[in-house]
Amino acid sequence: MEPEQLLILVILAATVGAFLWGRWRHDMVAAAALLACVLGGLVEPGAAFAGFGHPAVITVACVLVLSRGLQTSGAVDALARAILPAKAGRTLSLAALMGLGALLSGFMNNVGAMALLMPVAIHLSERLGLTPGQILMPLAFGTILGGMTTLIGTPPNLIVSGFRATAGQGGFGMFDFTPVGLAVALTGILLVALVGWRLVPARTQAGIEGFESGAYITEVRVPADSKAAGLSLRKIEAELVDVDAQIVGVVHKEVRLIAANPGRKVHAGDILMIEAEAESLADVLSILGLKLEEAVTPEEAAGNGSEDANGARAQAGAIATTAAGKDGDGSETAAAKSGEIVLMELAVLPGSPLSGRSATDIMLRTRYGINLLALSREGQRSMKRLRRIAIQSGDLLLLQGPPESISEFAADAACVPLAARELYIPDRRKAWEAASIMTLSIAVAALGLLPAAVAFAIGVLASMALRTVPPRAVYEAIDWPIIVLLACLIPVASAMETTGTADLIARTLMDNVAQGHAVAGLVVILVITMFLSDVMNNAATAAVMCPIAIGTASALGVNPDSFLMAVAIGASCAFLTPIGHQNNTLILGPGGFRFGDYWKLGLPLEIVVAAVAIPMLLWAWPL
Repeated sequence: MEPEQLLILVILAATVGAFLWGRWRHDMVAAAALLACVLGGLVEPGAAFAGFGHPAVITVACVLVLSRGLQTSGAVDALARAILPAKAGRTLSLAALMGLGALLSGFMNNVGAMALLMPVAIHLSERLGLTPGQILMPLAFGTILGGMTTLIGTPPNLIVSGFRATAGQGGFGMFDFTPVGLAVALTGILLVALVGWRLVPARTQAGIEGFESGAYITEVRVPADSKAAGLSLRKIEAELVDVDAQIVGVVHKEVRLIAANPGRKVHAGDILMIEAEAESLADVLSILGLKLEEAVTPEEAAGNGSEDANGARAQAGAIATTAAGKDGDGSETAAAKSGEIVLMELAVLPGSPLSGRSATDIMLRTRYGINLLALSREGQRSMKRLRRIAIQSGDLLLLQGPPESISEFAADAACVPLAARELYIPDRRKAWEAASIMTLSIAVAALGLLPAAVAFAIGVLASMALRTVPPRAVYEAIDWPIIVLLACLIPVASAMETTGTADLIARTLMDNVAQGHAVAGLVVILVITMFLSDVMNNAATAAVMCPIAIGTASALGVNPDSFLMAVAIGASCAFLTPIGHQNNTLILGPGGFRFGDYWKLGLPLEIVVAAVAIPMLLWAWPL
């Protein structure tokens, strides 16, 4: 083994280890790997950042922008109304929803498709008498499967195409992925719709009124005239037994008491940390005359204010009033200016700028004029003060304020509304324009009139000109961590080829695992890629595995296209864990799932995918 090969293997092992550890963001790890290769002499300094101009990277960025146009214009909403049956049974409804998710994911960012269809899935769970998770997991898997069907369906497909072009054979066409990808997607959708959904753990009760996203931890203050003032915790919980709420902590004079003695008396000015469903909060406030902590004015918090006897019930009916119309600096809040106050549940998307920050850190009330009323996280409790809890991807936030302010916050913070759809206002004209731009871009690329990157870049320019995506929102629509990840790993993967490391790994796999059999080698590549995709980013998996796949095909003297397509399929099969794909992370909180819930449906699905993919690969891309 040459010193350069040993060095790139060490860097690769450290990179994969860092991906698995999950302590640092994927783009940070990829950048570190690239710089290590440059410092080690494996990548020329002048070519270090050539990946940012790679056609695959440009195409991914452009597709993300065009996807935003489809989302904000309401084009997807119109399509959902046209396709989804209104009164069908469970099997047909699930198949239709997953089919729509797969269709959208073939031509737009699959995270965007998932975010758009989540409220539809939640509404469907009510009608079918299922828990939200039993609909959300099939939908997430359906959107992942749909990405396999086209060149632009998912970043791994573009990476695979880029490596084929680098190898001198030209990139794959728009629908070269369709024969294998479509067969796998259809089989997977049928499996899940017919029997697979029964394997999804039911973490919440079915047949509920509204979206039951799991218990929230909410802070309420005890006013001087509250019924709770002077009562023991035991008596207060007895009052709340009918609304299925419980007290999990008390804050007395800024001292937090966890699991306090049931006989302890509650005093005016105390803060109760209550665990309850979102729809139970109104009853909690009304029964005891409590007030949401985020709606308490500084004077009331200091014990100088009083609340009208009917105020608590009026507040409970709408789930909150504003904080007396004033922020901490004395300025009038947006809530005071607006006549409409709403309550909305938001899910925090992967990669949100909120991750690791609290409501206090982002100055939620000062900047947006909205209040964080409650937070839900996988059924886990936190005894920190609500405004100081560090928010994570997959958390559910219950926010109160004017709808326009919440919409602005959701757009800035990469959150998606669950219980309402106020974020985007449909525009029929712009919906047609956005759909036409996407269709024409796909057609130009598919017919080979222009390279995909150029065709979609023209589409982005048209979107900006017609304002289906406002120019100021173009850069916000791009998932920059993914762009950096791809751009950094492409030179690293090239270094694996130039040093001969990819060939070395390929020969080792063939000699010790596949033992020279081409079909066995194809199975090995597919299975290894599927495993890596379950535990690290799918784009990173594709970038790591493509050189190995090409080297393996070369060592066996067979068609490399079969092995590259196996990488494309395997990289999109992230069904075993919540961290393998962003859509899996997105449903973690709303579905009430645990880490170990995914494999119960994911493992049978991956087995079926492999069983269908191998013969289809051999048929569509003969060895």
